[in-house]
Amino acid sequence: MGDYHIKRTTAASQVGHSFRYFDFVMAAFVTILLLSNVIGAAKPTFITISGEQWVYGAGILFFPLGYVIGDVLTEVYGYARARRVIWAGFAAVTFMAFMSWVVVALPPAEGWEGQAAYESVFGQVPRIVAASIFAFWAGEFVNSYVMARMKVWTQGKMLWTRTIGSTIVGQGVDSLIFYPLAFLGVWETSVVLTVMATNWLLKVLWEVVLTPVTYAVVGWLKKREGVDVFDEKTNFTPFSTSI
Repeated sequence: MGDYHIKRTTAASQVGHSFRYFDFVMAAFVTILLLSNVIGAAKPTFITISGEQWVYGAGILFFPLGYVIGDVLTEVYGYARARRVIWAGFAAVTFMAFMSWVVVALPPAEGWEGQAAYESVFGQVPRIVAASIFAFWAGEFVNSYVMARMKVWTQGKMLWTRTIGSTIVGQGVDSLIFYPLAFLGVWETSVVLTVMATNWLLKVLWEVVLTPVTYAVVGWLKKREGVDVFDEKTNFTPFSTSI
């Protein structure tokens, strides 16, 4: 295993520092973000509780992993590097939406019978796509900001308060933006509110369940990177990609 020394430091003092695993964490974040939007977003599924079926979007099983990785990024590498990753994810999702629109719009070759299936999977409603992208951007930045601030307030103790607290707020912002923008006026208002609250609760519960995993990953990364970053003098504007 080797001996590891973890040094408490500020985010500003780590400018130019080379981290061994940052790129891998960033790749995992963007991959989960893209796949959860493509594979799970369009499929409704259900669970049975006390003989009653509860319908939910399949993407909710994996999309919250993006928030878990976002927590790991902020906790281990600081807000500024997490900010770069969020912008990378934003650009990736935006390009994916554009590419999907172009590919679906192209006329199919004569004799090809897969256009209907292609449209079913990739022909997303522009309103829903825009709501999803904006909600992701705002929710992730709020999540990272709360995570970074709480780390300073708690002096790096009680990691679970930060991961769960930031998810409650971040996922709350995500849900408050996405469901009204995507479905208000299409669904009944009561349905929008019910689905919004249910999905927010499920995402927060997912975070709670994954807390031991978050502890393990954060501990492993801090030991191998050798630092524990605190955002004590960080510029928290989201409109930047500088470190």
